Amino acid sequence: MSPVTRRADPAPSRWSYRVHRILLTPLYRRLLRFGIPFALSFAIAASYLSDPKVQQSLWSTIASVREQIETRPEFMVKLLSVEGASDGIAEYIHDSFPYALPASSFDMDLDAVRLAVEEFPAVADATVRLRQGGVLAVTVRERQPAALLRTSQGLMVLDVEGITIATAQSRAARPNLPVLTGEGARDHVAEAIEIQQAAGPLRARMRGLVRMGERRWDVVLDRDQRIMLPEDTPVRALERVIVLNESQDMLERDIAAIDMRLAQRPTLRMKERAVESWWRVRNMGSGQVSND
Repeated sequence: MSPVTRRADPAPSRWSYRVHRILLTPLYRRLLRFGIPFALSFAIAASYLSDPKVQQSLWSTIASVREQIETRPEFMVKLLSVEGASDGIAEYIHDSFPYALPASSFDMDLDAVRLAVEEFPAVADATVRLRQGGVLAVTVRERQPAALLRTSQGLMVLDVEGITIATAQSRAARPNLPVLTGEGARDHVAEAIEIQQAAGPLRARMRGLVRMGERRWDVVLDRDQRIMLPEDTPVRALERVIVLNESQDMLERDIAAIDMRLAQRPTLRMKERAVESWWRVRNMGSGQVSND
């Protein structure tokens, strides 16, 4: 009798079935396809880069490549151009420029350059930009002189905002600017300019404007005469004085001051010698009447 051979069971074993089902799971398939290779690559790279010599060599290579890019001719700044500035301010900007040219544009902080230029008192604002050909263009808008402020330190040149932009040796250096003095004059330059412009025929006689009590202006004329303006509407009060002077020649007489602080009642203050002459004439007239 021949022996009976057992056929192999085609059904998978329990473990084979479980492994097959796990491999069919999308998460495990992604893990085997991407996760494990990435982990192995990361571990190898981390082990290699942890060597200090390798790190130093890598940083040296990166620095060398960066330097080669930054020092290319198209990225180099070779010339500083200053536009819209006077010769003195342009020279100051060139002298105070913080970078030695030629220099790479990557090494320049353009905002810091702009702020440094705007710190100069005579500069209102500035723009900085790079141009083709390696030119760094600085465009400046200067503060315009508007008045002279007389202080104990000398004459200061102010702009319309009252900011000091320069000094003056004498009034003759800026004959076209009004001279201001007094507490608070710096804060009211625009109003002083309006008064000067409204002076018209009196402008040639003006010696300056004095801020009184930080509230109002006195117009100082030659021959020791003053026009005392009110706190409100000083230009209108000065225009009234001009009209009265043209019709009655008040300022051609021995008048020390014209007080316009009360618009309803302008007051004239005569000079001392004029008052003495008036009293003398009055006394002479009184004596003649009594004798008669």
